[in-house]
Amino acid sequence: MITRGRQSPPPTRTWTPPTPGGRLVFHVFAALAEFIRELIVIGTKEGLAAARARGRVGGRPSVATEEIVRAARDLLPDPGRSITSIAKLLGVSPGTLYNHIPDLRELRAGSVPRQLEAPTESASSSKINLSGTFRTSTTHTRGRPWSSQVRPAQS
Repeated sequence: MITRGRQSPPPTRTWTPPTPGGRLVFHVFAALAEFIRELIVIGTKEGLAAARARGRVGGRPSVATEEIVRAARDLLPDPGRSITSIAKLLGVSPGTLYNHIPDLRELRAGSVPRQLEAPTESASSSKINLSGTFRTSTTHTRGRPWSSQVRPAQS
């Protein structure tokens, strides 16, 4: 501070962080801040509980209603319609369809959802040789013998 042409001396602090008094003040302020934060959290939770008791539900309302999801499920197996066109027809975004219909890709393919289908034999067709190499089949593939397909086993 400059006062009437002279520079005043810097203010002296009665506490500094490295001193025991400074640490005490710091901890008191930290405890007060933590206490106030906990009061805010408690008040927020009580307010949300009171709103729920009055029948109010927080958050953004969902665009996808039961009717929209049902209509989308009916339209998905049709190969003439894209997911984007179905979404535009129903007035939602394609992302909304992906979020609300977990088996969308299976429905799109017109197949049974993965959760409902029986296990297949494709998982057992891979073989591991005693030498530690992995091969997919013993037949020729695109004119190449199986030995060119041998690669180290994945761990």
